[in-house]
Amino acid sequence: MDTLQIESEGVHMSIDNQRSDITNRIVGKFDDGHLNLYLEKEKIGQMVSEYNYELKEGYDFNHSRFYQYTNILSEPNQKDVNCKDENGWC
Repeated sequence: MDTLQIESEGVHMSIDNQRSDITNRIVGKFDDGHLNLYLEKEKIGQMVSEYNYELKEGYDFNHSRFYQYTNILSEPNQKDVNCKDENGWC
């Protein structure tokens, strides 16, 4: 996972590039002689040849597995604390 650190006006945040295995969620559908690949209802690419796929940006095929890359915004030192007056954050 890659991390980009951001600091602005004393606020420290990071953007983490998270990889998720989505292999079991991929569906293949034949259309005009091509095997198109879908994640839920979104077309993410197509099979070009055996073990060779053209995939949209943010997706990858490696070692017989499909992966999706997403950016997640996080605050590294954020802690969940039970503070009644601060709605759980203090």
